[in-house]
Amino acid sequence: QVQLVESGGGLVQAGGSLRLSCAVSGSILSINAMGWYRQAPGKQRELVATIRSGGSTNYADSVKGRFTISRDNAKNTVYLQMNSLKPEDTAVYYCTAEGALYISGISPRRGDFWGQGTQITVSS
Repeated sequence: QVQLVESGGGLVQAGGSLRLSCAVSGSILSINAMGWYRQAPGKQRELVATIRSGGSTNYADSVKGRFTISRDNAKNTVYLQMNSLKPEDTAVYYCTAEGALYISGISPRRGDFWGQGTQITVSS
């Protein structure tokens, strides 16, 4: 089946940087969009950034100019470079694979998948 494995989370001081990675494994043929969402305690999950297979990107206003999303289609991996981190960036970050075309048994299927989440804590 399809699995998303995130890495790169941790604790960082305000103003610092972190880079998240998310590798998608399984019999993947293509992925329409990959992205990152986050959920802070007591808040709803929110979009951070997405990137389509062609490279077009979309960012939340709160991270524009500080975060950069990129992907390696050959490796089915998405990255999130986070600079100038703020305490309000503290959250669990989840990666997504949207519109993933994959083989299940002998049949092609399409679905959306989520990673397990990785904690980012920014101290002031």
